[in-house]
Amino acid sequence: QKLSIFDNYGTLAYAVFMGIWVTVFLEFWKRRQATLEYEWDTVELEQEEPRRPEYEAKCTIPKKNPITQEEELVPYTACGKCMRLVCGGSTVLFWISLIIATVIAIIVYRLAAFFNFSAKLPEAIDENLEPLKDYLTPQMATSVTASLINFLFIMILNILYEKVAIWITDFELPRTQTDYENSLTVKMFLFQFVNYYSSCFYIAFFKGKIVGYPGGPVYWLGRFRNEECDPGGCLIELSTQLLIIMGGKAIWNNVQEVLIPWLKNLIARCREKSEEKLPRWEQDYQLQSISKLGLFYEYLEMVIQFGFATIFVASFPLAPLLALINNIIEIRVDGWKMTTQFRRILAVKAQDIGAWLPILHGVAVFAAVTNALIIAFTSDMIPRLVYYWALSMQPFGAHNSPTMQGYINTTLSVFRVADFKNLSKPRIVPSWFDHETDTTCRYRDLRYPPGHPLEYNHSLYFWHVMAAKLAFIIIMEHVVFTVSFLVSYCIPDVPKHIKEQIKRERYLTQKLLHESQLTDWHNKMAENANTIMKGPMSMKSADMDV
Repeated sequence: QKLSIFDNYGTLAYAVFMGIWVTVFLEFWKRRQATLEYEWDTVELEQEEPRRPEYEAKCTIPKKNPITQEEELVPYTACGKCMRLVCGGSTVLFWISLIIATVIAIIVYRLAAFFNFSAKLPEAIDENLEPLKDYLTPQMATSVTASLINFLFIMILNILYEKVAIWITDFELPRTQTDYENSLTVKMFLFQFVNYYSSCFYIAFFKGKIVGYPGGPVYWLGRFRNEECDPGGCLIELSTQLLIIMGGKAIWNNVQEVLIPWLKNLIARCREKSEEKLPRWEQDYQLQSISKLGLFYEYLEMVIQFGFATIFVASFPLAPLLALINNIIEIRVDGWKMTTQFRRILAVKAQDIGAWLPILHGVAVFAAVTNALIIAFTSDMIPRLVYYWALSMQPFGAHNSPTMQGYINTTLSVFRVADFKNLSKPRIVPSWFDHETDTTCRYRDLRYPPGHPLEYNHSLYFWHVMAAKLAFIIIMEHVVFTVSFLVSYCIPDVPKHIKEQIKRERYLTQKLLHESQLTDWHNKMAENANTIMKGPMSMKSADMDV
C-alpha cells in the first residue's frame, strides 16, 4: 500500500512527460538566450574577450599565434599545459574516489546499524510509541540515520573540494575569464554530481540486487550480510533519501546565504561604531563585496537541483514541486541578499551561460536513461505487468483471463529450513516457530523450490521478467529520445526574426565595406587621372619658357 503511492502507471506517464519537458525547456531556453545575445550585442563577444591579468602576468615564453601569425608570449609550453591538465584531472579523480569511499563507509554503517536496530529497536518501543510501531521499523531507522549522515558528509566534502577546485583551476592558468569559468564549472559539477547522487544510485540500482538466498547469502568483508530492500522494495527508501538530501541542501543553502553575510555585516558595524552618521555611499561600501564567482554558485545550485528534479523523478515525483517552492523562496532570498547585504554588483558581459548548457543537455539525456532503469529495476511495475498479461493465465497460471490474484504468492519463493548454513542461520528463533511443523519459509525472490533439479536457482519467471525489463528500457528510451529529437527539430534554436535581423546586419556591414572600398578605389583612380593630366601640362609650360 505504501509502495503504490509512487509505484503506479501514473508515474510512468509522468516520467515520460518529464523526459520530453526537459527537451522543450532547453529548446526554449536556447531561443531566449539567442534573443538576449542579439539585444545585448554579445553575439561575437568571446572572439573579442581579452586575456586574464593572471595569465598576462606569467607570459614569458614566445610562441607564434596560429590565427594572427604573430609572435606572442604565453605562460607555458604545450608539454607544460599537458602536465597542468593531467595534474588537475588526477586531483579531481582522487576526490571522486574519496566520495566513493564515503559511500562504501555509509553502506557498512547501514549493514551494522540494521543489525543493531533489529536487535534493540523492538524492545525500545514502549507504550507511548506504540502508534508509531508500524513506521519505526529497523529498515526505516537505518535509512533515515544513514541519509542524515550521508548529507553531513556531502556538505563537508563540498566545502573542502570547493577550495581545491579553485586552486586547481588557478594552477591550470586559463587564458580568458570564460575559459576559467568553464574549467571550474566542469570540475565542480563532476564532483557534486558524484557527491549528491552516488548514494541515490546505490539505493536505486545496487541495494538488494545481489543478496543471494537464505541458504547462501552474500556477505560484505566476510562478515556483514549484503543489505536487502524493504519487503515492498527500495523505492520508498530512495524517496526518503532524495527528500532528505534535496530538502536539506535547499534549507542549508538558503540559511547560509542569509546568515553568513548578515553576521559579517553585523560584526563589521559593531567594530566600526561611530557617533556621527555616515553618508549612504559609505554605508554601502562597508557591505560585503561579492566575488567574481558569485553567480557561478547560483548556477551550480540550480543545475544540481535540475538534476534532482529530472534524474530521479520516477522515484520521487514531488521533486519538481519542491524545486519550484525552493526557487520561489530563492528569488526572494537572493533579492534581499543582493540589495541589503552586498555592494552593488558590477555588470559584466557574457555571450551565454557557458559550459552549463552542454551540462544541462547531458543531464537531460542521463535523466531519460535513469528513469527507465528506475521503473524497470527499482519498482515492481514490470513484474506486475508480466504476471498480469502472461503468467496469470493458462498455461502458466490457473486463470482464464488476466488478473492480479496470486501475484504475491508468485513473487515469494520457498526455502527449506533444514538447508540453513551455520553462518546464515538465525541466532534468535521466534517464539511462534515450531521445528516440527514449520519446515519451510518464504522469501521474496524468483527461484526454484527445494526438491527441484535446479533448486534455489533463478526460475523461468525471473528470466521472463528480466527480458521484459530490458525490452521496456529500450522502448522507453527510444520513445523519449525520438519525441525529444522531433521537438528539438521543430523548435529552432534561434527565432526566425532574430536570424533575419542578424543576416540583415551582416548584409549592411558587407555593403558598407564594399562601398567604402569602391569609394577608396574611385578616389585613387581620380588622383591617378589628375596626376596623368598634370604631367603633359607641366611639360608644355616648360617648353614655352625655353
